[in-house]
Amino acid sequence: MALLSRRPGESRRRGTPADLLVIGLGNPGTEFDGTRHNIGADAVALLAHRNGEQLKKGKERALIAEIRLAGKRVVVAFPQTFMNNSGESVRLLARRYGIESGDQLLVIHDELDLDAGRIKLKQGGGMAGHNGLKSITQHVGTTDFIRLRIGVGKPPPSQAGRDYVLRRPGKADGTLLEGALDASLEAVELVLNDGIDIAMNHVNRRA
Repeated sequence: MALLSRRPGESRRRGTPADLLVIGLGNPGTEFDGTRHNIGADAVALLAHRNGEQLKKGKERALIAEIRLAGKRVVVAFPQTFMNNSGESVRLLARRYGIESGDQLLVIHDELDLDAGRIKLKQGGGMAGHNGLKSITQHVGTTDFIRLRIGVGKPPPSQAGRDYVLRRPGKADGTLLEGALDASLEAVELVLNDGIDIAMNHVNRRA
């Protein structure tokens, strides 16, 4: 439960903090809609929609919605800083909503090392070369936040990973990723209801 760092002179948030800040990673702009790299952004947009809200532009360089989930106050956000600079927005969001612990920050992102449609939860650990996670770690000062990894599969040998994630999936993978989005919403609610350890046991053992 590492505390998120604050810069010298940076004040704490006043008022009631959010129980959980859920960040969906991706790139802003219609040219990136539906790409593998934007699966995290798709997840938070769906989470807001399923709970009667929609993402709206906020002051923290992000699209934001506040929802009630499992009886708790949850903020969902899609940084508009481009993937490689996601941490700039996440730091502002964490300060606004009183997020001081890694247990209060959940980041949803694409994962090349998982088969398309597979999801896994973890807390802390390495970045696996993901530039969005690297930026968040740099700006919040800890790796001890929760990650919900949505598998997009590996690219074919003839295609670079960067090109692969910036493309939209074919029909078969697209169907798998739609199922993963539904499962990711269940995973977020499990984290809220039961905590990260129980949620990981449930989610990560699912085929």
